[in-house]
Amino acid sequence: MPDGPPLKAVGERLSGAGAIIARYGLVVVLAWIGAGKYVKMESRVLIEDSPLMSWLYDIFSFTALADALGTVEIAAAALIALHPVWPRLSAVGSALAVVLFLGTVSFLFTTPGVVGMFANGFPVLSAKPGQFLLKDLVLLGVSLWTLGEALQRIHRGRAGVPGPE
Repeated sequence: MPDGPPLKAVGERLSGAGAIIARYGLVVVLAWIGAGKYVKMESRVLIEDSPLMSWLYDIFSFTALADALGTVEIAAAALIALHPVWPRLSAVGSALAVVLFLGTVSFLFTTPGVVGMFANGFPVLSAKPGQFLLKDLVLLGVSLWTLGEALQRIHRGRAGVPGPE
């Protein structure tokens, strides 16, 4: 493929498509995981072993905490999805997602069984919880990106600078 305007145009289209898939993929993941909290409590073992979060069970029952987390995840998803019409609310949803994924990424360091074995000194992640939690690094990155993009859009609106919708 030759360099120049056609390559730039293809790059811009791919970047635009990637942004849409990243944003609404994050929305689907958050909403689905949030809804799942109402039917099963997959976070219980992770939270019980977390020195940062285990105290929550001193205040809430397992079901109440799962329901609360599920509600926050669904709310974050809905707010992120509003980006085209309300970037401020989308920023709030993205900030919630950042906090949620910071919490789950911390489980990589606090949950027993994350490393399943060592191969020649290299830690091999277990399928669950290790590989299950590892994806949250990417979701944290996407959440930070959606937050940054929403904040930039808010700034452009204040400055009266037209931006892409």
